[in-house]
Amino acid sequence: MTLKRRVKNKFRWIKITDLPLLFGLVITWMMLWQEVSLMSVTSGIVVAAAVVGLFYLPPIGLAGRFNPFWAALYLGYFLWNLVLGALEVAWAAVRPDKQPTPAIIAVQLKSRSDFILTMTGLTISLIPGSLIVDIDRFESVIYLHALNAKTLQRQHRLKREVHKIERLLVNTIGSAQDLRSLR
Repeated sequence: MTLKRRVKNKFRWIKITDLPLLFGLVITWMMLWQEVSLMSVTSGIVVAAAVVGLFYLPPIGLAGRFNPFWAALYLGYFLWNLVLGALEVAWAAVRPDKQPTPAIIAVQLKSRSDFILTMTGLTISLIPGSLIVDIDRFESVIYLHALNAKTLQRQHRLKREVHKIERLLVNTIGSAQDLRSLR
């Protein structure tokens, strides 16, 4: 089979729902070239159209709902934990007497949504002192590396924090099915 026939069989036409993705790819292209010009915009559009047209990107199911009250709670919780995590990591770095005891913790999420799973993992990874090692998408399990998880109580507390982040995200942007899974 020739390359032309393979490309013709694999190419899909760009839909109106692909426009935000195209826009983001063009912006990324211009940032990579560190230039805003007619050439970078034009070549960005061509590359973005080729990427969207040739490569399969799985659809992300969004609930289409947003709760500003829960979003404010999520943001406040995230910022608070960001500060606490930074202070904890800084204290572990300057404290000469004890080394932190890291651990890998598996956390089973209640939601089966890929979007909620991804957002929960991103939130956890942005908080200092924790990092996502692996995600089992089919079982909705996040494997988390925690910097200081010496005791079983500390590990259970970290699991509760992950579940709290998931609950805040589901209440903010989750679907009706996600909300039912929390009960």
